[in-house]
Amino acid sequence: MALTIRLTRMGSKKRPFYRLVVLERASRRDGRPLEFLGHYNPMTDPAEIVIDTVNYDKWIKQGAKPSDTVRSLLAKKGA
Repeated sequence: MALTIRLTRMGSKKRPFYRLVVLERASRRDGRPLEFLGHYNPMTDPAEIVIDTVNYDKWIKQGAKPSDTVRSLLAKKGA
């Protein structure tokens, strides 16, 4: 089972809000996640990034691979 950590879009039209989730790699973008790890709100200034680093590290140890976007959000947050 290949796992990935990526963003799923929430919010309304032209007001995006994203959740950081763990999914199987073959799942669709808004499919049922295995776990929620945090959220990202690009509409605030500065953008709000909240990540549960304990659970994030747990999933990384289990073999989940973060998407490029998630990797860049972690770099912005400084985690």
